[in-house]
Amino acid sequence: MSSDSVKVAVRVRPFNQREKNANSKLVISMRGNATTITNPQNGETKTFAFDHSYWSHDGFKENETGVYIKEKESYADQRQVYNDLGQGVLDNAWQGYNAALFAYGQTGSGKSYSMVGYGPNKGIVPITCDELFKAIDKNTDKKKQMQVTFSMLEIYNEQVRDLLTPAKQQQKGGLKVRQHPKSGFYVDGLKSVPVRSYNEIERLMDQGTLSRTTAATNMNATSSRSHMVITIRFKQLYMNELGESTTKTSEVSLVDLAGSERADSTGAEGDRLKEGAAINQSLSTLGNVISALADLAMGKKKVMVPYRDSVLTKLLQSALGGNSRTIMIAALSPAAINYDETLSTLRYADRAKKIQNKAVINESPTERLIRELKEENNKLLAMLKAQGTGVKAVVKTEELERLLQENERQMQEAQLSWEQRLEEARKEWEKSHAQELHPEDLTWQHFPYLRNVNEDPHLSGVVKYALQNKEYVIGKPGNGVSIELHGLGIQPHHAVMCNTGQKVLIRPAVQQAKLLVNGVPLQKERTLTHLDRIMLGSSSLFLYVGFPSERAQHENLEQYDFEFFQTEFAEESGFHTNSLLTPREGHHDPNEDKSAMMMVLHEYMNLLPKIEEAKVMSQEMQKGVSFEPEVKNLAAHDEVGRDMKKEVIVKVTNEKTKQVWVWSKAKFINRKFLIEDMYTKWCNGESIAIDRHHDPFWDPVEDVFLGSCHLWLQSLAYKIETNDQLDIIDHHGREEAMIHIKMLPCDHTGKVLSDDSLVLDPAELIGHPLDFVFVIDHCMGVKWVRGNNLARGVYCGFRFFGQPDLITTKTMWGNSNAKFHFKKHFSIEKVTPEFHDYLQTHAIIIELWGTQVDPDSGSASSRPSSGSLADHTDEDPEVAELRRVLKRQTEECDHLRAAYQKAKKENFKLKQQVERHKNALELQKLDHQETIPHPVNSRVAHLQRDQHGGSHDSINSNSSTGSSHEPPPPKHPSTSLDAEIAKGLKVFFKDVRHVQRGLKNVKELGTTNSSADNGNVKSLFEEQQKALHDIDEQLNAAVSALKVTVTSVIKKKKQQTDPS
Repeated sequence: MSSDSVKVAVRVRPFNQREKNANSKLVISMRGNATTITNPQNGETKTFAFDHSYWSHDGFKENETGVYIKEKESYADQRQVYNDLGQGVLDNAWQGYNAALFAYGQTGSGKSYSMVGYGPNKGIVPITCDELFKAIDKNTDKKKQMQVTFSMLEIYNEQVRDLLTPAKQQQKGGLKVRQHPKSGFYVDGLKSVPVRSYNEIERLMDQGTLSRTTAATNMNATSSRSHMVITIRFKQLYMNELGESTTKTSEVSLVDLAGSERADSTGAEGDRLKEGAAINQSLSTLGNVISALADLAMGKKKVMVPYRDSVLTKLLQSALGGNSRTIMIAALSPAAINYDETLSTLRYADRAKKIQNKAVINESPTERLIRELKEENNKLLAMLKAQGTGVKAVVKTEELERLLQENERQMQEAQLSWEQRLEEARKEWEKSHAQELHPEDLTWQHFPYLRNVNEDPHLSGVVKYALQNKEYVIGKPGNGVSIELHGLGIQPHHAVMCNTGQKVLIRPAVQQAKLLVNGVPLQKERTLTHLDRIMLGSSSLFLYVGFPSERAQHENLEQYDFEFFQTEFAEESGFHTNSLLTPREGHHDPNEDKSAMMMVLHEYMNLLPKIEEAKVMSQEMQKGVSFEPEVKNLAAHDEVGRDMKKEVIVKVTNEKTKQVWVWSKAKFINRKFLIEDMYTKWCNGESIAIDRHHDPFWDPVEDVFLGSCHLWLQSLAYKIETNDQLDIIDHHGREEAMIHIKMLPCDHTGKVLSDDSLVLDPAELIGHPLDFVFVIDHCMGVKWVRGNNLARGVYCGFRFFGQPDLITTKTMWGNSNAKFHFKKHFSIEKVTPEFHDYLQTHAIIIELWGTQVDPDSGSASSRPSSGSLADHTDEDPEVAELRRVLKRQTEECDHLRAAYQKAKKENFKLKQQVERHKNALELQKLDHQETIPHPVNSRVAHLQRDQHGGSHDSINSNSSTGSSHEPPPPKHPSTSLDAEIAKGLKVFFKDVRHVQRGLKNVKELGTTNSSADNGNVKSLFEEQQKALHDIDEQLNAAVSALKVTVTSVIKKKKQQTDPS
């Protein structure tokens, strides 16, 4: 017995097309056997040492046969990887040791390329098998017999599927994993096929790959979420030195693990349903096993290795810490957008190299093996006879019978000659795969055909459906279906394709069938063109290859891969890098890091197919829950207005109750695992009745972030009043509502200061007190409460100067025009330099939150507040009726109050016109007089603010004329000429902002009503004319007021410089 550490190698692939398009940054470097990863955000590096570090990122070229060959010495090709790793596996097999090689890494990192290869670039598995038979063929010892058997299985959702068994013969629920007292865990019923040449292994691998690809279209078992295990059993039978017939046995396991996407634990921590889905159990358990074995190797005592917690770890028990010599190859992505995943893979590999195995040579006399099997059978038979009755006895009896059957199978294999076993395998192959040997398999070379596209490039192009001159019905297996698909969202009759001899037509077979061509939904018949991309249901992807005359000689079909499809779908749905730039006021860097945007795009596109699958599963199980991906822009919560990090989130809506939840990406992925478990049970006819607290489609009601706006504090630094209406912007940059906010400088008693308190230099505030009143008056046009939905409400919240707690208004229910009437007095005892800087650079972020009521329990999502439905969920019916009457009367009062306010505004407009005429007359007088003009009423300068209900004191800065050499001092000596200009300009630009908002409303009015019929054109025109007239009046008033201010200042300046 020898003690061996697990040998670990890492390999980095080239950039893929998406990473090239994004000009991705390289974060991996290698020097000797050391691998270094660089954090793209801060430049920090981490270095890991392994047995081998393979640089396959660049330094190669493709020769005329398609094989990648070295251009630089640093490049590691497929043959070098085999020589270092695969040859060692083969050497161990010849010596009689068990051997294992498994590939680990995230989806798309190059695991399958290293293990299986692609095209002429063969991977470790086929090269190892080829070299094995080359060595067998060189054997000249006729007394030495060598036997090779081949098996291939797939593990998905904790179910084992034999990839060498035809689909119709597959056991429902998968094969069972059982434990033999001596040999350990095995798969009951797994087919082990005797082979005599590499060509036979190649044929079996093709069959298994085809079976795996076909299964990948069934539901959503894509290769990236399933493990593939190939097992080669190699026996050497020979006479030992004592003349005894001896058997030397080696079991070689070659494992291509599922994609190791790192779960964002911070995003899933808040999920009430902890991850427990079987689909993700194998990889998480494998990580736990490796960690436990690493702890044991470091001398830690009493460590429990959880082999039994998953099917995968049961089958890999001997490979990890047991009787095997094991090699792990970790596949790395080189791009910055995959930094977190790649770092996680490196840490995983670093733990694995600490594992210690104890391998032994499996060599025993053949007769002894048979004798031991017979003896064990006799013991099992005796135990069966001794079994009593009862449930436990029945279970024990079944287990003993299975062990007995397994022993008898092994005895029959040992007693059958090798030639007999080979002949039986040949007959079974010809019987079960007779149709596959038919010459019509190559019809796709002469006709248009559909070529499958899979997330794993190794499985793309495996399935081809030739389209001869006839009509084809695509759908679920059944009557009249020509091309059978089992994928999610596939209807019994899904689509119809017809080859007329000159063209190929396609159309949906039924209205509800989801059919996309080049990313665009197809509603009617269309003609396909060469290299069109087709999506059927939610996950069945095909490339249409046209007539032979349409094909180019050296056409690269591989460019239309899974990523190409997903990018096209995302762009057609309106999502692209430009949509990540949410319009926000504040500091926006036009040279925003493109890699950060590409990272979000990468996450978004990876999530798209998963969301489509979740949608279809919800529809088929009639759950009535929809899922929609969104990009959360953290700039909505940044007080400085920077363009912050974006996150992909999922909006979840119950279509029946209209409840809405927002899930993080990690939470959605966790829930999808649970949804898939539920869907699998539903497909198998099992009951999926479950209480809602364990239902992955349900959550308790929660508050939903609707949008926010930035109220910049710079005006407060000058003690200038703010009275404005701001747009509440959601994560998409769309307007959710409009909010009326006031920020009024005041004294310590709360009395609002006049304009005379203006500060020209904010530094004057330092060391002095500052008071102001913050008012959130009302919020208009809230889309969340559209239709005055009584089950929904809104409230506002904000923070000021680093306060940890959110300051909130009361919750207003069932009204899209929510009147908060919120007022809060802030008092700063002494303005510090820090607070001074805060006012100059920061904004108060007013967040609008939506609340909702659970229709089943009646509980509300937000904290109970005055007037909220949460206070009255269990009240008396008579009281409820009185409350409804009171609500109606309150609404009528609101309407009357609104009518009054409208009349008041119209009346005030008339007063404005009078004021303008007075001002015009005054300007005329100024042209003929040399005296200081009469003071101007500041209401003229504040016309627009008065329309919003603000009341302001007039600014009196009169001077009198006379024979005195010095004019009398002004009534407000603190107000200088510069201050008057500053105030005038401030008011002017404030009024111009209102004019701009009015123009925006006119534009939106035309856009909103663009679909109006001819009967509404006249009213629309009149409405626009009135709006433009109002804007004209506002602009004239602003310009007039500015003229008055400037003229007044000029006259005063002249009076001071020329007293005569």
